[in-house]
Amino acid sequence: MRHPARDLLTTTTANLAPDPRSNALVPRIADGTAPLTTLAALALEQTWVIPADRRAFEHLAERSRVRDPEAAAFFITLAEGEVLAGERLVAFARACGVDEAGEASYEPLPGCQAYPAYVAWLALNASPADVVLALTANFSAWGGYCATIAEALRAHYGFTEEACAFFDFFAEPSPELDTLATAAVQAALDAGRLDEKRAHEHGRLLQVYEAMFWSTLGDPPS
Repeated sequence: MRHPARDLLTTTTANLAPDPRSNALVPRIADGTAPLTTLAALALEQTWVIPADRRAFEHLAERSRVRDPEAAAFFITLAEGEVLAGERLVAFARACGVDEAGEASYEPLPGCQAYPAYVAWLALNASPADVVLALTANFSAWGGYCATIAEALRAHYGFTEEACAFFDFFAEPSPELDTLATAAVQAALDAGRLDEKRAHEHGRLLQVYEAMFWSTLGDPPS
């Protein structure tokens, strides 16, 4: 039996899949040619991204609580995941040579912070169900990047299991999150509250900002 929400999530993810050529940095990490300083910058940028996304997801959950409880459940789970990811990020940062003083003095790169800035915009302005669809499509690409990085950190950089845990966390498929996303999208479809065109546009911009994140890290401004 066909499932409209699952079909829509699948086709949207496929349609928004990034061009492999849009991310030149992850292949360099994969073959071990990216310098440790670049990995350190990745860790430092994520110390800004993770808490920003957590607060955005919490705001989306609060906006959704009454009218879109299925979407609220999805965003609550995302926010909880960001907390866990933040805890795992510390070991990766330390393995890259980043200490607390380095974190405190770091000045984030605008090209890397465009993604969380847009997530915050979505939290304030977009329909929650549209955001569920857009984020789910984007997470597919992010999860693939994390799986590649986790493998490379072990194979080429000699990182410990603890230091790889941040990327392992995002690389691991989440059946629970998939179920929650499907329920949220289906509820919005049933209620006539899903704007597929707008959700696709949100997803397209997320992918563009995702690509900007990696290109900025790979070629930071002097």
